[in-house]
Amino acid sequence: MHFIVPEIEAYAEAHTSPEPSLLKRLNRQTHVKILHPRMLSGHFQGRMLSMISWMIRPRVVLEIGTYTGYSALCFAEGLADDGKVITIDIKAELEPFVREFLNESDYKDQIDYRIGNAREVIPTLDETFDLVFIDADKPSYATYYDLTIDRVRSGGWIIADNVLWSGKVAQAGTKVDKDTQCLLDFNAKVQQDDRVENVLLPIRDGLMVVRKK
Repeated sequence: MHFIVPEIEAYAEAHTSPEPSLLKRLNRQTHVKILHPRMLSGHFQGRMLSMISWMIRPRVVLEIGTYTGYSALCFAEGLADDGKVITIDIKAELEPFVREFLNESDYKDQIDYRIGNAREVIPTLDETFDLVFIDADKPSYATYYDLTIDRVRSGGWIIADNVLWSGKVAQAGTKVDKDTQCLLDFNAKVQQDDRVENVLLPIRDGLMVVRKK
């Protein structure tokens, strides 16, 4: 679903810095070789995530949902000099593809890529997070939020992707599917959490940007 007219969207992308060459190739190869390439952050959103990372200069980023590694590489661009991205994905079949691109990156030593169930991996981590990016199974968004919010430093950030869910969250009066209801519940949960401030950005499929007070 387009939230702005295609001509404006195209103009915005044309006036956004281009993807680095490695990300451009990863973008292309994901579309050629991997199922559901729409899950990729892509050029415009990827540059937004990179910009946020540069603004924050995080020491520890936790990403829940690696997919093919595009967004992890975007976050890595803005890391503090001693920073790292911990990225978790449950799909072991994607690991060879992802590692090929991570290993070609200048940030390969700063990206800790783990295969496993995030519900089980997160409690084993010792770090305090500067930034958490939630982009995995939608029914678990609230669980991931609960698992991480107390581990995010004061002034730290949580970003959740796909919170507009192709506009389905705004279709009042219609019967909603399970994933849509989970995102409605998640968005309401964040909105009602007095520990945070938040803004929902209609970028691509919706980014919920949350700052812990």
